[in-house]
This record gives sequence, C-alpha cells and structure tokens, in this order.
Amino acid sequence: MPIAEVSGVAVVFLLILAVLAAFVTEVVPNDVTAISVVAALVVLEPWTGVGARAAISGFANPATVTIIAMYMLSAGVQNTGVVERLGVYLAEFTAGREFRALVATVCTTGPIAGFVNNTPVVAVFIPMVTGLAENSEMSPSKLLLPLSYAAILGGTLTLIGTSTNILASDFARLLIDGRDGIGMFEFTGLGAVLLAVGGAYLLTVGWRLTPARVPVDSDPVTEFDLDDYLAHLYVRPGSAAAGLSVEAFDDAHPEVRILQVRRDGEAYAGPHSDRVIETGDGVVVHGPLQAVARFREEATLGRRPRETVTEETFESSATDGMLAKAVVPDQSSFVGETVGETGLHDYHETSVLAVRRGGDLFRTGLSDRTLEAGDLLLVRTTPASVRYFTDTGDLVVADERVLDRLADADIDEIAPLSPKTPIAVGVLVGVVALAALDVLPIVIAALAGVVAMVVTGCLTTADAYDAVSWNVIFLLAGVIPLGLALESTGGAAVVSAFLVATGGYLPTVGVMFVLYAVAGVLASVITPVATAVLMIPVGVSAAAQLGANEFAFLLAVMFASATSFMTPVGYQTNLMVYGPGGYEFTDFLRVGGPLQLLLAVVATAGITVLWGV
Repeated sequence: MPIAEVSGVAVVFLLILAVLAAFVTEVVPNDVTAISVVAALVVLEPWTGVGARAAISGFANPATVTIIAMYMLSAGVQNTGVVERLGVYLAEFTAGREFRALVATVCTTGPIAGFVNNTPVVAVFIPMVTGLAENSEMSPSKLLLPLSYAAILGGTLTLIGTSTNILASDFARLLIDGRDGIGMFEFTGLGAVLLAVGGAYLLTVGWRLTPARVPVDSDPVTEFDLDDYLAHLYVRPGSAAAGLSVEAFDDAHPEVRILQVRRDGEAYAGPHSDRVIETGDGVVVHGPLQAVARFREEATLGRRPRETVTEETFESSATDGMLAKAVVPDQSSFVGETVGETGLHDYHETSVLAVRRGGDLFRTGLSDRTLEAGDLLLVRTTPASVRYFTDTGDLVVADERVLDRLADADIDEIAPLSPKTPIAVGVLVGVVALAALDVLPIVIAALAGVVAMVVTGCLTTADAYDAVSWNVIFLLAGVIPLGLALESTGGAAVVSAFLVATGGYLPTVGVMFVLYAVAGVLASVITPVATAVLMIPVGVSAAAQLGANEFAFLLAVMFASATSFMTPVGYQTNLMVYGPGGYEFTDFLRVGGPLQLLLAVVATAGITVLWGV
C-alpha cells in the first residue's frame, strides 16, 4: 500500500477512535460529535479524500431523508389514537392475569413496531403497561423491559422498521454491484423468525431473569426515598402565612415548595394557587430537612409529626394537584436544560420533587440539575400540564393512574379515535405498498405520504417537524461521510483483513457470526446507527476478500445493529424504560445478553439458509 494511502488510513482510524471515545464517554452529545466529524473530514481532506460536498452528503443521503419522512408518518398514525385504543383493549384482555399481561405486551408491541417508529410506540405503552402490571398485581419492572425488547425485535420485520434498516438499504445500493437497495419485505421472513424466537425467550427464560425492581403498588414517596423531604405543617395563630395567598407565600421561600393546602377535609393545590391561607390550615411542603426547619421558624408554623406524607395525601381529596412519574425522552426540549431553565415550575405549575438517573437519586439542588435523556422525574403537577407534556412529547408520563384521572371510564373519552384515522392508516399502507411493489423508491413514497398526511389534515406541519428526532438525523448525517471515508481510503479493507484472518480457523458462516457478534456489542455502546455506518463497509469488504456473499454479510451487520439489548444506552427504548422500571445497568446485561447471543445464532443461520454465504 502506498505511503499516502497508509497515512490516509491512519488518519481515518485515529478519527474513528476519537469518535468512538466521544460516543462512549458522551463528553458532548452524540449528534454534536457527529457534526464535528463533518468539519474534521474536510480539514483533513488531503488524507481523508473527503471534500466539502462529500462531507455534507449525509444530509442529502436517501436514507437520511427517508428516516425524516418516516418519523413524520409515524406521528400522523400516532395522532389518530389507534395505539392508545389498543392499550385499552389490552387491559380488557389481560383481566388482571400476570402471564396474559406479558403475552399482550410482547405480542402487540412487536408487530406494531414493524410499521410505526418504535420510540413513540413505547412512549404510549409505558403508562399502559404500568397499568396492566397494577391490575395484575405484579411489579411493572416485569413488563417494561419485555416492552422495550419486543419493540426492538419488531424493527426487524420491515425496511421501515428502524433507521438502521433504511441505512443498510442505501449502503447495499452503494457498495454491492447490481443491488438497488433492499426490498420492503425482503427480509421479513427472517425478521418474523427473530421476533418469534425473541418473543418465546421473553415469555420463558427472560420472564424469569427479569427482576421485579419496583414493588407492586409502590408509593412514589417511598420509591424516591422522600420521607425526610416532605412534611405536613399547620398554620398557627399569628403566623406570617395567615392572610397571604399560597403563591405569594411560596415565592417568599424559594427553598421550600408548598404542594398542597388542606382545610376542612378539602385540599387545594399549590404553589400557584391564589387562595388565601388561614389559621389552622394544613400545609404540605417539599424541601431539604434544614430548609423546612428554617421555613417553619420564619413563618411560625407547627408540625404534625404523626401525619406522614404519602401518595394518598395527594389522592385522598379532590384537587388538581397530583403526583406523577415522568421520563425525559431523547427528543425532549428539556434535555440539556436545568430544571430551573425548563420553566416547569413557572409556566407548567409543575414541581420536580426528585430525579432518578440510573442508580443515582437526586433530591436536593434540583433547580440547577441538568436533565438528561432517560431521567425519571417525580413531579407534583396538574392534569392540564400532563396533557401538555403528552401532546408535546417533552415528558412521557409513566403512571397509568395519573392518565386515568384525565378522563371518565368511557373508552371514547379515554382513547378517542380521530376522524382522520382511516386516512392516516391508509396513507401509511399506501407508502408501504408503493415501495414494496417498486412503483416508487421508498424515499419518494415516504415524502409523498408526508404530503398526503398534511394535505388531508392528519398532520400539521408543526407536528411533522416536532416528530423528527433531529439529534438522530444529525448523528446519521454526520457519520455517513465517515463510513464513506473508511471505504474510500481502504480502511474498511484493512479492518476486514483481520476479520478475514479468522477464516483460516472458521468456516465462512463462522466469520459472519463473528462479524454479527462484534457489531452487536458495538451497537450496545456507540448506538446502532454509528455501528451500521462503520461496520457495513467492513462486512462487505470482508465478504469480497473471502469470495463470500456480500449481501449476506451486510444483512448480518444490519440485524446486529438493529437488535441491541445489552445496555440501557444502546437503544432509545431501553433508555425510556430504564427509570420507570427501576432497573440497574446489569439487568440489561443479564436479560439482554443471552437474548443477543441467541439471536446472533438464529440470524446467522437464517441468513445462511435464505441467502447463502
């Protein structure tokens, strides 16, 4: 290899190592890292061979545009309410039985996720599944992890099931001679096998391995260890609080939040109430122990030590105030902002009482706490705010009992279907049919579907833009040129040479299994999209050097990237159930590790049988 080529490969490898380190450590958000790759490739053009036009080609890549359109189409279907309606029917089907609840969760989530983006599906199903667990008197932890895994498995059913499938289709067109992408249902047979095998695992072995981290009917106050941060006080005669409105009194003591005022058996939500405080009123407050003590002394309040604050305190009297658990999703506008900057308290009448992040629990200094995707919040909020969070997607309410309070028992009120439901579903079916029958390329069919959704009123332009996980799009657009640089400089051939070396000890199918295993581990650490971009060129190059089926090796990377189970950070849906399920990091390795190994064997065998090696 000429010296110039060697230096080019070395520069690309160093850049990849830097990117991988940034992805793993998350010193900056992954999408920011990906965009920095675009700049670095151009600055290092003498070695990478990537100019400005090639560096930004990821933004015009058909895979990127298709994924944007599919986010929008999924939002159009989501707005119809059909998924929520299905959740209500599931509750009726389970009839309070544990195994039925598990079967309902696994067997409905997977097929839906094959056609609708699995992130919003899981967002809708989290409170539904929590409700199923409560009705079945089981820990929600036993259902939430299977929910995420089933959604991931469903992504293997169709080309539009997940972004890595669409990306693999574009790489097939670019890297394999005579290939014009991947058909809509070309790998559905194998995807169905993986879903069936994975579902059987979740219903048997996985069920036994999944821990019950959150106790049945757990009180949020106990779950978030808030006993020392909530107090029941009362207004003594001559108190400084008497005669002031709840809001004015609360504003005067920023370290302590007034969550509720109780009088004559009735409760009034704080801290935004204009109701005047009177002598004898009970006051439920939240704050650090020392801050509450200072608050009591300054306001001349008494304490009722025998009256502990529990969830029942907020539920026993008719009031707009409620406790709720909510997840911060990856696309939330709150990600990267402190709790104070979100405006939750000032604009949404919502007080954050605690934040759980993995194994860490934060109960003090919350106003300055920066929120991250996957954080689980315990909040005191209102029905109107819950509706707002649900509509915007800024928070995913993870408590079915809270959602139940927003409507009566009538199914048409709990889960109303939009009059546009037939149109939205019809548009999605039309997009799939046009692409499957090769009438239009998938990217054009998807864009036409978005136009149809907007024109027919199924989707507003604002909702369409809001539906897109732009961080994923920028991540994708940023790393695609890196994959091209890896291929054009010969870096992919160098890496694949090490993979090919295993061919001296293993049959070709064994080499493909090694490729699948490596890609699966990477996807659990650096995201599925980045894994597909970096490993597909390596897999195709290895197959060419071995004289093997290049498409089969590409499929191995595609399936491995799309089935990431071993960590909560590898796939967005895993991160979404991490907090509500109370899981530990090792739970994903214990339950997801055997599943990933099982699917590696099944997928490798299935690819060999269906496409040959």
